[in-house]
Amino acid sequence: MKKPSLVICFLFCLSCFIAQTNGRQAEVLGRFRMAKLQRKVAIDRSFDEKIEIMDEARVLPQEGLKEKDRIKRLPGQPPVRFSQYGGYVTVDESAGRALYYYFAESHYNKKSKPLLLWLNGGPGCSSLGYGAMEELGPFRVKSDGKTLYENPFAWNKVANVLFLESPAGVGFSYSNRTSDYATRGDRNTAEDNYVFLVNWLERFPEYKTRDFYIAGESYAGHYVPQFAHTILQHNKISQKNIINLKGIMIGNAVINDETDTKGMLDYFWTHALTSDEDKYAIDKYCDFSPGANITDKCIEAVNEDYEDIDPIDMYNIYAPLCHSSNLTEKPKLASIEEFDPCTDYYVYAYLNRPDVQNALHANVTKLKYDWQPCSDVLNNWTDSPSTILPLLQEFMANGLRVWVYSGDVDARVPVTSTRYSLNKLQLAVNTSWYPWALSNEVGGYSVVYKGNLTFATVRGAGHEVPSYQPRRGLALIYYYLQGGPLPKMNISN
Repeated sequence: MKKPSLVICFLFCLSCFIAQTNGRQAEVLGRFRMAKLQRKVAIDRSFDEKIEIMDEARVLPQEGLKEKDRIKRLPGQPPVRFSQYGGYVTVDESAGRALYYYFAESHYNKKSKPLLLWLNGGPGCSSLGYGAMEELGPFRVKSDGKTLYENPFAWNKVANVLFLESPAGVGFSYSNRTSDYATRGDRNTAEDNYVFLVNWLERFPEYKTRDFYIAGESYAGHYVPQFAHTILQHNKISQKNIINLKGIMIGNAVINDETDTKGMLDYFWTHALTSDEDKYAIDKYCDFSPGANITDKCIEAVNEDYEDIDPIDMYNIYAPLCHSSNLTEKPKLASIEEFDPCTDYYVYAYLNRPDVQNALHANVTKLKYDWQPCSDVLNNWTDSPSTILPLLQEFMANGLRVWVYSGDVDARVPVTSTRYSLNKLQLAVNTSWYPWALSNEVGGYSVVYKGNLTFATVRGAGHEVPSYQPRRGLALIYYYLQGGPLPKMNISN
């Protein structure tokens, strides 16, 4: 399939997330890229606009729904000792808009473990398909598209983990008012996520006072902070802790359009993927600041860069490619620590099986389209600020724990982008850059800033850190939830 023009792909769509590129997903992302190109620049808005208290009518009765959502066993699932749930939470009764969730309680001591909500990006990609089934969830799908195997580095080893398909139109989440699919954006996504969580906590009241964290990757660099901002505003208006938010963690995250773009192109060159001539032209002719004019010479140079990296997987520049979308009759030998580049196809097949959907309590309205890893029905994104840096400052001012991390072999939202973006905050350093340790090896590098913001890299990880480095990804979330820094590597002889 023909790739979108690079002007669309890079200059106007730092926000686009995809785990392993294939035709279905590229087509979806192309629409978002075109929409952003037509608007010329991302729509900016203030985060200080007043948020009104949620209408109590949107909190619906939840009695008996928790037990109905209990998943006894998924098809092809190995035996486990934790409880899992799946189902719908209505966020707008008049529109018939409902969001699908999958919840895996902790393996151990679930009553003392925090609640962690995970969001994937896109905009328009599934946290069930990616987060739960390919990254940090309790299971992975084998190559037959029928059988699951356990993930020993699942994040529900250290937390009760809630995966949300958001907004409506993503995965199994839906609206009976199809016009909703043309009016989704950052703000109403955050609002729906908030309504979802308030209702979900009514369904699972034992988690109402539990420490709560939000994590996600890529365009969830928008979703997570704006969701957290909405929670803080509602807590402030209500003058009480409706939701006990303690912190956020975002990975390979879209943070600030200007520096995200420059950092991506610089990463290409510093990793020997693009030419000196194109680097010189980009530095001379490109201005990526919001509203700046993109010159023809800039477009030409960036297009040259895109042609150079086209043959590799930009989400992990050292990973093998998937050369066959066919399932196997018998499952191949599966390995958690050697991520299979064809995993997208296995997950797609598994989640479109009627018996799987029945077990998940999903697709109850019999949608007219398949479950997709990235939405085919969202066709316009109406609201995408050019930066979320002010929100990170707000969280630090409110005492939240903020971690930003980067898989260091991702070229989509690479470590250079994140470093450039965080440097815009001009924060004082509390703990200088150091290698952090796991199993007597360097797990990555970290720096701790004053104000309770930590930046960490994960060595050898691509865009989806828990897919490529599951052991290091689990260490990352473990130390984050413990509240301390990542352990320093002992480099003495």
